[in-house]
Amino acid sequence: MVQVQTKTITNISIDDEQAGLTSSLTPILEQEELSIFDFEVNCESPLYPKPITLRFQLPGTNVKGVWKPTTDFAKRIQADWELEHMETRISIDAPVICLFGNSDENILTFSCSNAINTLEMNARLREEDNQFYCHITFFAEPEHEITNFKAQLRIDSRKLHFSNCLKDTASWWENDVNLKPAKVPEIAKKALYSTWYQFHQNLDLKLLKEECSIAYGMGYEMVIVDDGWQTNDSNRGYDYTGDWQPERYPDMADFVSQLHTTGMKVALWYSVPFCGKHSKAYQHFKGKFLTENHRWAPVFDPRYPEVREHLIGIYTKALEEWKLDGFKLDFIDDFHLYEDTPLGKKDGRDYASINEAVDRLLTDVKEGLTKIKPDIFIEFRQKYTGPAMRKFGNVFRAFDCPGDAVMNRIRIADIRMLSGNTVVHADMITWHTNEAVEVAALQLINILFGVPQLSIFLTQAPPTHLEMVAFYTRYWNQNADVLLQGDFLPSKPLANYPTQRVSKNDTTIVGVYEEMVVTLNKADTNIHLHNGQLVERLVIRNSKDLGSYSCTIFDCRGQVVFEGQLDFSHGLLELAIPSCGILIAQKV
Repeated sequence: MVQVQTKTITNISIDDEQAGLTSSLTPILEQEELSIFDFEVNCESPLYPKPITLRFQLPGTNVKGVWKPTTDFAKRIQADWELEHMETRISIDAPVICLFGNSDENILTFSCSNAINTLEMNARLREEDNQFYCHITFFAEPEHEITNFKAQLRIDSRKLHFSNCLKDTASWWENDVNLKPAKVPEIAKKALYSTWYQFHQNLDLKLLKEECSIAYGMGYEMVIVDDGWQTNDSNRGYDYTGDWQPERYPDMADFVSQLHTTGMKVALWYSVPFCGKHSKAYQHFKGKFLTENHRWAPVFDPRYPEVREHLIGIYTKALEEWKLDGFKLDFIDDFHLYEDTPLGKKDGRDYASINEAVDRLLTDVKEGLTKIKPDIFIEFRQKYTGPAMRKFGNVFRAFDCPGDAVMNRIRIADIRMLSGNTVVHADMITWHTNEAVEVAALQLINILFGVPQLSIFLTQAPPTHLEMVAFYTRYWNQNADVLLQGDFLPSKPLANYPTQRVSKNDTTIVGVYEEMVVTLNKADTNIHLHNGQLVERLVIRNSKDLGSYSCTIFDCRGQVVFEGQLDFSHGLLELAIPSCGILIAQKV
């Protein structure tokens, strides 16, 4: 066991008891509240390393909760006797954990530079001494033999807003030459229409064209044609994946061309790892799967060069022949080690590590696609929204949460704090056609700080719903630059971010999702307040006299219910804003 003293943590220990292996931890940056270490492992000869764990602890004082990349509602403190550890790899999560305090301040954020290989991490409270025990375990699964391994550990205890420490972690990853994010095309920043929640696999081109025409008129600029375009099977399964021949619409170039006539750009869905047993590819690649015992379909093994070539060829050929504008590449998180996965760089496998093979696959996919179309749209969804995936995708989407506006809001915020300039999209929003328009509007107002993805039948929606969708979409498009590029500040993670705000230049936009008092500190030229709840009021506290504003208040359908001047004087101000309405205030 090696022990290293730091200014931030009392000590860091290294558990590395394995013959023929040595490890070291060397400080390369040591400020009062921020430390970075080089971690290195050397072996006398190539060997499969056993797990090596870095451990440290800190007093459990003023810690309100523990933030992890995809814990959703579960940001509470965990005891050391419960729950499994967080696992990260190229296709799962991001190697960072943040302990936050009672005023949303950072207590401790620790992260690792290795975003490719499998790591195990946690921060849990031990009841015997009220200390938080933190660890990062390397080589948690047997990937391949090593002689040398390097990574960096970053420990941040600066008393900043917790979200700022997470954003700084994302910037630290970006500066790694091996983690440079992909450029983001303009189409990635545009509201889009998705076919999934309303059509599922039962696609109908005539109806879809009608839907796209309506959506385009409302301000949606792309359609994602989800599962169903490639098969006539409608059983919600993956038995026919792997070949990606357009069985339902054999002339796919014409299909895409007809959708283009509506004004929409077109992206297609692919379940990347799956090779269904009814496909020709299944017979051709027999024996070259990570597993055949997956609950949905056999999983391609990307360690075989011919598997990678097959997948890359599918996408590049589709792009060239069908004139696509984008891809929704799904289920990448199913590329991982299974119980029956063979190990080692042998039997035709040119990689031993699955994670490194995924890195190679996606590198070649991205290079192949951008060579044909530099501004190609590539969407990934949670949980594969970590720093390594930013190299390949330019859109990160919240994981599926149909009809769940609160979860959508949480997931957008969680992704956004680590995504830098990579654009964050909402999960597709959907609701029942009989829903009250104000309740339906909750779906849109809760995704304010991500790019909208709409997934309802517009041809079947009541007129009030269409008015609401058109109003919110128009507002979002008009303010997209501030909403996407502004300084993003979510509040109270344990309360599911009941307020979120962005600020850019002299504009602040605030979303309020629970009945609470919202503080305004700055007399911006433009202040937008969104009442994301069903009560018809907002209460704000002005920390000083902000002056007079010319105000317009809209209901959720865009109808003006108030126009006039209001004084944002020091103290409390109650505003009559309809359910899911918006106040737009401009400095007088």
